[in-house]
Amino acid sequence: MREAIVEIRNVNLRYFTPESETEALRDVSLSVGEGEFVAIVGQSGCGKSTLLSLIAGILKPTSGEVLVDGAPVTGPSARCGYMLQQDYLFEWRTVLDNVLIGPEILRLDMTRAKERARDVLRRYGLGQFMHHYPHQLSGGMRQRAALARTLCTEPDILLLDEPFSALDFQTRLALADEVWNILKREGKTVILVTHDISEAVAMADRVVVMSRRPGRIKAEHDIAFAANGGNGADGSGRPVPFKARSAPEFPGYFNRIWSELEIHVGD
Repeated sequence: MREAIVEIRNVNLRYFTPESETEALRDVSLSVGEGEFVAIVGQSGCGKSTLLSLIAGILKPTSGEVLVDGAPVTGPSARCGYMLQQDYLFEWRTVLDNVLIGPEILRLDMTRAKERARDVLRRYGLGQFMHHYPHQLSGGMRQRAALARTLCTEPDILLLDEPFSALDFQTRLALADEVWNILKREGKTVILVTHDISEAVAMADRVVVMSRRPGRIKAEHDIAFAANGGNGADGSGRPVPFKARSAPEFPGYFNRIWSELEIHVGD
């Protein structure tokens, strides 16, 4: 087991309104190792995105602890980069200026940040578009720009909340390979929330299955594919996500996770 960089210990979360109380999470414990890619799957409303907000310091648990590198999370930190389902690029700013939003907010050294932003955009195939505006980009290019923005502040942990769900299927498959290679090359710790079991199995080192609300950790699966000359950036021989979908181990993982989600017609 890799040394834990993210730890969630016995976390409970309740939302209170004047009318009612909602139990969102119940006794959730989870550790994520440094450099690990973990995917979290579960039905809508089970608390997947809530877990990301707790790690990011946007929410605080009702009880329990959330730690990053052994230190309690008390608020948002540059250690965590958060990429949402929508790209939320500002249409009046160029791609380069959008990527620089994080460093501006954090008041980082802007000379160094601009060098980093330009380098990231070139490496992600957007070098020729850094002075374009978001409306001039395709959906996949916009998501790559959003990833570049997230990575520009050099976070150690990437929190990805359904980052491909707004894209058409072909673009989604291609971008999953691109993003996976980028994050493996960067050596980031990644926590991905997705409704897509296939995406989770194809991309992650480990898949965490959550129960219905109140969300609990129902099962965890270490994902391993036989080394078969895969061309991923991590050098492990593991296939990139697209090729992983046709690996002989893939259907077994998919079927086990599907059965654990307890999704039935008519639900």
